[in-house]
Formats: sequence, structure tokens, C-alpha cells
Amino acid sequence: MVDEVTKKTLASIPLLKTKAGPREKTEWPERLKEEYCALIKYVENNKQADNDWFRLESNSDGTKWWGKCWYIHELIKYEFNVEFDIPVTYPTTPPEIALPELDGKTAKMYRGGKICMTDHFKPLWARNVGKFGIAHAMALGLGPWLAVEIPDLISKGIITKTENAGTSQNA
Repeated sequence: MVDEVTKKTLASIPLLKTKAGPREKTEWPERLKEEYCALIKYVENNKQADNDWFRLESNSDGTKWWGKCWYIHELIKYEFNVEFDIPVTYPTTPPEIALPELDGKTAKMYRGGKICMTDHFKPLWARNVGKFGIAHAMALGLGPWLAVEIPDLISKGIITKTENAGTSQNA
């Protein structure tokens, strides 16, 4: 069910060992450290493969995340704000990644611009509870979503090129 490229990507992202969420005050800092290490490794791998496509940062306790993600289609870069909170039931529950400026632009999105990951990503997460983290959510959730939805939104004229460096604009 998982293709070879996805398997290779997954194999290059470290699995996490500490099964703790923000409510576990003593174990959460260790989990957060593992999250950062996995994200750094994933970003390094992407840069080496010339596939750099997002930047993230978090608040000091690692419960709110934000940044930018982008998708290049026909040599035009479409850039979007990305944000998510770590659920209180994390890591049992994956984060709900949102692209707020695309809210209401596609059926594969929930209120607030949260991308739909129910069919493909959530079953993988469920089988890997505690081992998967934010890097895995980006690689298996947001990345594939962008690859499918952004070209479709562009072809329908819902997202168009702007004159300033080809970043996205909502139609």
C-alpha cells in the first residue's frame, strides 16, 4: 500500500521513542527533543534531495507550531502559511495541520483550513502511535496533500500566480 519513495522517506526519518504528550510534564521535554531531532533530520534529507518545501517553528513549550510550506508547480512557487497545535492526547492523536488561507477552497479540508488526512494518514499514524511525530505528519500528511490538491486548485483557477516572485494568491 505504501510506495517505495514513501518507504525510503520514512526510513530516513528517525522514529520517536518517548510516548508522551504535553500533559506529561516530566516526559514531554524529552519527546519534544526527539521531535526536533526528527524534524531536523527530515529537513536535512529534503535539502540533500533538493526537495526543501517547508519551515516550522514553535512556541517555547512546543504546543503551537507555525511556518511556511510551498509547492512548485510548472516552475512557479506557491507559498502558504502552515499552523497546528499539538493535541492534548498527542501522540495518540496526530496534529491537525492547517493552511488557513486555503480554508473553503477545496473539499479535502475542514473548517479553519485543516487539511483532510483521514483516509490515508490517520491509519498509518494509528499503527505507529508513539513512534511517529511532527516530521512524519509533514512527510505523510501535508506533503502528499499538497502534491494532490495544489495542482488541482491551480488548474481550476482557485489559486493563481502573483507578480511578486510567484507566491500564491487566493482567487
